Amino acid sequence: MFHLSSWNLINIFIMKTGTVKFFNNTKGFGFIIEDGSETEHFVHVSGLIDQINENDKVSYDLKEGKRGLNAVDVKKLP
Repeated sequence: MFHLSSWNLINIFIMKTGTVKFFNNTKGFGFIIEDGSETEHFVHVSGLIDQINENDKVSYDLKEGKRGLNAVDVKKLP
């Protein structure tokens, strides 16, 4: 039987929002600062839905990566 914790259920249904602090198009990675906190999340070009630039407002999900949580399914907000 498969069990989801409360934390996992919340993260499935609630996308996070934040601001792109830094993104290097040449190297394909950057960082997003989560709204309401100073938490920074790593983002790789493979996790992008839309092209992003510094200071863009974005929505995203978090997924466990090799070195911690990574921003994935990153979408630019209007």
